[in-house]
Amino acid sequence: MTEKTCEHCARTKERGEDEYKDLMNRLSRIEGQIRGIKAMVERGAYCPDILTQASAASAALNSFNKVLLTNHIRTCVLNDIKEGNDEVVEELVNTLGKLMR
Repeated sequence: MTEKTCEHCARTKERGEDEYKDLMNRLSRIEGQIRGIKAMVERGAYCPDILTQASAASAALNSFNKVLLTNHIRTCVLNDIKEGNDEVVEELVNTLGKLMR
């Protein structure tokens, strides 16, 4: 399990090795896609080709968000509710609002 401390807050999340690897692999692929898009712009690729790749990167990031949100609800939110911390529901509502902009 990996536990990382956020430099901006006191909350942390313990992630199993499989979850951690999955998230990191997804982010690495997205990072590669973004580098590829940048290279396309640098070499003057045709706009629709760049847009197609940007759309793919956006879909990959949305998929990452869905996986992370699902894991968050199944672990953090569920555990907080079981412990009587109903404030986590408002936090979740706010988070969903940010994702749906």
